[in-house]
Amino acid sequence: MSGAAEQASGPGCCGSLITYFTSAKFLLYLGHALSTWGDRMWHFAVSVFLVELYGNSLLLTAVYGLVVAGSVLLLGAIIGDWVDKNSRLKVARTSLVVQNASVIVCGIILMLVFLFKAQLLTLYHGWLLTLCYILVITIANIANLASTATAITIQRDWIVVVAGEDRSRLADMNATVRRIDQLTNILAPLAVGQIMTFGSPVIGCGFISGWNLLSMCVEYLLLWKVYQKTPALALKSVSKVEETELKQLNLQKDRELKPTEGVQLIIDKDVAVVEPQREKEISCSSRIAEPFITFRDGWVAYYNQSVFLAGMGLAFLYMTVLGFDCITTGYAYTQGLSGSVLSLLMGASAVTGIMGTVAFTWLRRKCGLVRTGLISGIAQFSCLVLCVISVFMPGSPLDLTVSPFADLSARLSNNEPLPEIASPLDQSDMSFKAGIPYLLNGSIPANNDPEMSPESVPLISVSLLFAGVIAARIGLWSFDLTVTQLLQENVIESERGIINGVQNSMNYLLDLMHFIMVILAPNPEAFGLLVLISVSFVAMGHIMYFRFAQKTLGKQLFVCSTPDPKATSPNSPSCNTSTV
Repeated sequence: MSGAAEQASGPGCCGSLITYFTSAKFLLYLGHALSTWGDRMWHFAVSVFLVELYGNSLLLTAVYGLVVAGSVLLLGAIIGDWVDKNSRLKVARTSLVVQNASVIVCGIILMLVFLFKAQLLTLYHGWLLTLCYILVITIANIANLASTATAITIQRDWIVVVAGEDRSRLADMNATVRRIDQLTNILAPLAVGQIMTFGSPVIGCGFISGWNLLSMCVEYLLLWKVYQKTPALALKSVSKVEETELKQLNLQKDRELKPTEGVQLIIDKDVAVVEPQREKEISCSSRIAEPFITFRDGWVAYYNQSVFLAGMGLAFLYMTVLGFDCITTGYAYTQGLSGSVLSLLMGASAVTGIMGTVAFTWLRRKCGLVRTGLISGIAQFSCLVLCVISVFMPGSPLDLTVSPFADLSARLSNNEPLPEIASPLDQSDMSFKAGIPYLLNGSIPANNDPEMSPESVPLISVSLLFAGVIAARIGLWSFDLTVTQLLQENVIESERGIINGVQNSMNYLLDLMHFIMVILAPNPEAFGLLVLISVSFVAMGHIMYFRFAQKTLGKQLFVCSTPDPKATSPNSPSCNTSTV
C-alpha cells in the first residue's frame, strides 16, 4: 500500500513541477532573469569600457550617464504612450530586438575601437575616434530607452495580466521579480568583471555581444510562449487603445473638421481645391506637435492619478547618496574601507533587499497594501537615523567651516574642469552598482594617500553609515514594491504605459538632481551635509506617501480591521483595504 501511495504521489509531484516550469508565470520569470542579467552586465561593462577608452577618465561615463538620464526624462512619457497605443506582443518584441541589437552593435564597435585605437587616433586628426565615441553613447542610449520600454510593458502590464484578478498572486510575482533583480545586480557585474579582469576588454565586448544574441532568441521564444499561455494578453487592441488614449480632444477636433470639409466640397468648388491643402497642413503640424502634446498630456495625467502622491514619494527616494553607487562607495574608500570589504557590504545589502521583498508579501497579507507602505517607510527612515548619527561621530570628515562649494570655486577660479562623476545608469536598481570593486581594483587607481589609511581614520562613522544604509534597504524595497503594485492596481489599462513612463522620468529627474548636488559639493568635508539632505528628501517622500494613505484610508489609517467580505479572491489580505 505504501509503495502504491508513493508511486501515486511521485508522478503527482513531478507533474506539479512540470506544470510550474511550463506555466506562464515561470516563463515570465525566466525571461526577466535573462533580460536583467544581460542588462546589468552591459550597464556595468559600458561604464568600464568608456573609462578605459578615455585614459582612466570618467568624462565619457559622465556624458553617457547624463545623456541616458536626460533621454528618459524627456522621452519617458512618449515611450509609455507608444506602449499604450500598440499591441502587447508587438511592443515586447520590438523593444526586445531593439535593445539587444543595439547592445550587439555597441559591442562590435567597442571591439574595433579597442583593437585599432592607435590607427583611429591618426585618422582625420582623431575625429574618427570621436565619432566612434559618439556612436557608442548614442546607440547605448537607444538600448537603454528600449530597456525602459521592456520594463514598462513586462513589469507593469504583462505581469498584471498574468496574475489576473488575484492581487496576492500579483504581490508574490512582483516580489519574485525584485529578488531576481537583487541577485543579478551582484552576480552579473561580478561575472563580466572577472572575464574582463582575466581576459581583456575585447573579450568582454565579444562575450556581452554573444550573450545578447543568444539571450534575444531565447527571450523572444519565451515571450511568445507566455503570450500563447495567457489569452488575456491578446485582448488589448490598437483600436481600443486609440479610443481611450490621452489625446482624445485632438482626435475629436479632427472629426469635427471632416463634416465641414465635406459640405464645402459640395457647395463651393473653389474651396474644394483649398481644403485638401489645409488638411495636409493640419496633419503635418499635428505630427510635429504630437510628441510635445504627448509629453504634456502624460504629465497632466500622472498628476491627476489617485496614486500621484505615492509615486512622488517613491521618486523622492532617488534624491539620495545613501545607496551603493559610485559616490558612496568612493567616499567609503577614502575612509579606509578596501574593495573586498565593500564587496561584502554590497552582498549584505542584497540580502537585506531580498528580506525586504519577503517582508512586503508578509506585511501585505497581514495589514493590506497601503499600510505596508506606511510600515516600510517608518522602517526605512528609522534605519537612516544611524546615517544621521554617523555624520557627527568620530571619523566623520564633516567640517561646517569649509564651504561645500570651495572645491568648485577653486576649480572655476583656476580654469580647471569640473569634477567628473558618473551619472545614473539604471534607475530600476536604485543606483545599486555591484561591480564597483572592479573599478577600484582595476581601471581607477586607488587612493594611496597615507593620511587616508585605515589606521588613521576611525571607522565608527563609516560603520554606522553603512549599517544604516544596509538595514534601510529592507524598508526601501518593501516600499518600492508597495508603490509598484499601487500603480499596477489603480492605473487603468489604457494608461499604464504613459503613467509608468512618467514615473520613470520622475525617478531619473530626482536621481539626476542628486548627482548634480554631488558635482557642486564633491569634497569629503561636505559628504555629511549630503547625507543630511538625502535623509531630508527621504523623509519628504514618506510624508507624501503618508498624505496619500491618509486620503485613502481616513480614520482607519492605523486600524487593522476584519477581512473584507466583498473580496472575491481567496488570497485577499486579512485587512479591509479597498483599492484606491
